[in-house]
Amino acid sequence: MPDLVHNKLTTPWQVDRPIPLPEYPRPQMVRPNWQNLNGWWDCAIQNLEAPEPTSFDEKILVPFAPESRLSGVEHVLQPDEKLWYRRSFTVTHANDEVVYLHFGAVDFACELWVNGGKVGEHWGGYLPFSFDITSFLVEGENQLLLAVTDATEAEMHQKGKQRLEPGSIWYTSVSGIWQTVWLEVLPRQHIRSLKLTPNLDASSLLVEMAFSEVVDLSQVELEATASIEGREVTCREWSCTIPSGVEACQMLLHIPDPKKWHPDHPYLYDLTLRLKVDEVVVDEVGSYFGMRKFGKVRDGKGFWRFTLNDEPIFQFGPLDQGYFPEGLYTAPSEEAMLFDIEYAKKIGCNMIRKHVKVEPARWYYACDRLGMIVWQDMPNGGRTTKDAIVAFTFTSGIHRSDIRRLHRFGREDPENREEYRQELKQLIDSLYHFPCIAVWVPFNESWGQFHAILTSYWVKAYDPTRLVDHASGWFDQGGGDFQSRHVYVKALSASQPDERILAVTEFGGYTMQVDGHVYTDKKRFGYGHHKDATSLTAAYLRLLEEQVKPLIPLGLSVAIYTQTTDIETEINGYLTYDRKVEKMDPTLLHQAHLELYQAMKE
Repeated sequence: MPDLVHNKLTTPWQVDRPIPLPEYPRPQMVRPNWQNLNGWWDCAIQNLEAPEPTSFDEKILVPFAPESRLSGVEHVLQPDEKLWYRRSFTVTHANDEVVYLHFGAVDFACELWVNGGKVGEHWGGYLPFSFDITSFLVEGENQLLLAVTDATEAEMHQKGKQRLEPGSIWYTSVSGIWQTVWLEVLPRQHIRSLKLTPNLDASSLLVEMAFSEVVDLSQVELEATASIEGREVTCREWSCTIPSGVEACQMLLHIPDPKKWHPDHPYLYDLTLRLKVDEVVVDEVGSYFGMRKFGKVRDGKGFWRFTLNDEPIFQFGPLDQGYFPEGLYTAPSEEAMLFDIEYAKKIGCNMIRKHVKVEPARWYYACDRLGMIVWQDMPNGGRTTKDAIVAFTFTSGIHRSDIRRLHRFGREDPENREEYRQELKQLIDSLYHFPCIAVWVPFNESWGQFHAILTSYWVKAYDPTRLVDHASGWFDQGGGDFQSRHVYVKALSASQPDERILAVTEFGGYTMQVDGHVYTDKKRFGYGHHKDATSLTAAYLRLLEEQVKPLIPLGLSVAIYTQTTDIETEINGYLTYDRKVEKMDPTLLHQAHLELYQAMKE
């Protein structure tokens, strides 16, 4: 079991009391009648085979994982253990209303009971899910019981960088609830889901909605209103009547002279949707959208370039893994969560690669508001490739295929592969809304990789509005939109051009230890250690000037530096793990990054 005691680092932010992370958790679909269930819950940890506990002797602060210091538990859940949560709540609802219990994320498998009745189960540690608990409720006080198991690397499920025995590039595991838990009271007839697709060329927004099963689809009407900066931009004639016999509806809203979303001017439109029965509004949802278009184009030299709103744009930003010393996967507060994005903006970055983790919806909402392009990784499962094998394949020039001998990737089980596909689909569905997301990354460095080309074809067909980096780093199968390379221990170089965009999707990783701001001084990991800020800054600026900038005229369109912050034994961040020290002068960084964007235009 890893030593959690030595981690004494603390970020500058305090946890909100009595309810941590009190903000509305789903900004893409807002209603007023909700209740945040974060806070102190009863907790018990037992053997996997033990029955429901008769007593709960511990408390846990939700939504912090039990492995984290902020949880108050600081216990690494083992594969042979079960974590039990219990809390009471009251909720008021009318006969014509239903109550949903929402979980932002629970790692990995859970079962839910309300007032002793089994409500349901869920598998998968990164995505939101909900239960209709209306029929299980009683007047007054209700009791919620949740049981969680998490095998971490003992099984081949999606797990990201989590390890029971962390070290090097692998970090402390996260189990149980790690995002907001909340109740929502809805009218029995309501809009169940919402999908928004901007079309910049046609100056329009496609609105797709699904409805609750109890909606009488022949008797209801929909109305949509869009506005920007308080000014309404769509007309009421765009309201429509839902055809009888369908459970969903499409509306096409005209957006005249659309203000384009861009990192330099992240314009967002507000959207209000109303479900009406006999001219009476029975459900109203608040949302938002951005008018933008991602694509690629061949430049005058024949190189493929990434485009935003039909204009080539050079993308530069950090690999971002979203760990905090006291909260692990969960930031102490929203201010803490936003700080990393704001820092990237401060030093002149226009993109972030969210690495093998899925953040709460409010993180992406912040990127939308602040103007930060996002590359979204699918959290990896399966098996990671040993360093010696990677080194041999690259030095020997041998190409490793991902369509055979799948046991090498931990993907020999067809059910495991199907689980990955289903979670990838759910990832796209849950994050489709956010204008900031430009690229899906199904696989990273061959970890759990299989059928990457087929996967990229499927992703492109399922979401044609975004690009795909099918195999970030290695092993490239020749698919997707990017020739995606990770370079750490050798100089960056141009590669043979093909029909894809050249992207260095990880590089740098320069280290500097700041005494008093390290997770542990016993171990450290990174590339090219520097003793002080002067040495680190000079090396970093030289790397950009001598290696990155010269490749831009040769086709380089994306560069992603490792990384935003130090994480546990890794000390290669722009910031220390506790976010208290900026290792380099942000003014110098900002100027250097602006010069990269200018090089694309020359």
